[in-house]
Formats: sequence, structure tokens, C-alpha cells
Amino acid sequence: MTADTGTPGAEAHGTGTPGAGAPGGTGAPEPAAPHGGPRGWLRGLSELGVSAMLLAVGVLVLTDALTMEGNFIQRGPVGPKTVPVVVGCGLLLVAVLLAVDVLRGGRGEAEGGEDVDLSEPGDWRTVALLAGIFLANAALIGPLGFPASGALLFWGSAYALGSRNLTRDPLIAAVLSVTTFVVFDNLLGVPLPGGPLMEVL
Repeated sequence: MTADTGTPGAEAHGTGTPGAGAPGGTGAPEPAAPHGGPRGWLRGLSELGVSAMLLAVGVLVLTDALTMEGNFIQRGPVGPKTVPVVVGCGLLLVAVLLAVDVLRGGRGEAEGGEDVDLSEPGDWRTVALLAGIFLANAALIGPLGFPASGALLFWGSAYALGSRNLTRDPLIAAVLSVTTFVVFDNLLGVPLPGGPLMEVL
């Protein structure tokens, strides 16, 4: 009788416990070496690009806000600069905090929604429609005024996102546009172009 409990030929065919046959081996697997090189390192820090974008947008917003013309006596202590300055400072703060988190090893969680199919391509048609609607609003706000161009903006955005109610959507868009115009132009003192429609009214 023999006391051999090992598998015959395990050492010869390399199927034994990793590191068991090596001198001084402990049987524990060796740690995996970093892979990918510089490209893998950059991919791991790709979220810094989001931080840089937020930083650039924050600087742009603050620059525009601080160079905005305004009269303190006419506008009061809370003028048109207040909200852009708050938003710009918030963007800078978020950019710094995100950069610090990424450099410390933080990573965003992967998309895990049940109704999200990552194998499907992006809906570029909707993106193109929304971009065209925003550009049309920017071009028409001067000659038509904000109430008319804003109504087209709200209605067009609802249409691009899938709403097809041709009775309800234009009515809601018109109410939102006129309400926004009244709030900004009359209550907040932020002048918006009224256009021919407001001149008639």
C-alpha cells in the first residue's frame, strides 16, 4: 500500500497547484500585472474629461455673468447676474470635486437600467431634431419674439421626444411661452424680445 494521494502526472503536465512546484512557492496565485499600458491608464482617468468640460463651462458662465451690463439701482440687489454667478460657481465646485474623486480612484457605476439595451445604437434622429429646434429658436427669437419662438421651441421639443397630440401640445407650448415671457420681462426685469405678437397685444 502507498500513501500517495496526488494526481499522477500533475507536475509533468502543469495541472497542479500554481506555484507548488516552484522553489519557495506558497501556492498563492501571483497578482495580475497592470495591462493596457498608457492607453489603459488614460482610459481609467477618462472621467477627468467630464471634469475639464464642467470647468470650462463654469469659467465661460462666470465670464459672461461678470461682464454683463447692469444697473444696481434699477435692478436692485438681485439682478440678472445673480443666477449665472451661482450656477458658474456651482459648476467650478462640481468640476473640482469630480477631479479629486477620480484621482483618488473613484469611478462611475456602469449603466444598469433594466430598460436600457447597451447593444442598441443611439437615437441620433431625436438628437438631430432637438438640435435643429434649438437652432431655429435662436434664429427666430429676434424677428418673431420670444412668445412665438418659445412656443415653437416647446412644441418642437415635445414632438421630437415622441408627443404627437396636435391639439394639446401647441396650446400648452403657447401658455408656457407667454408665461415665461411675462415672468422674465415684467417680474424679474430681464428684457426679452416681444416681437410683433406682443406689440399687437
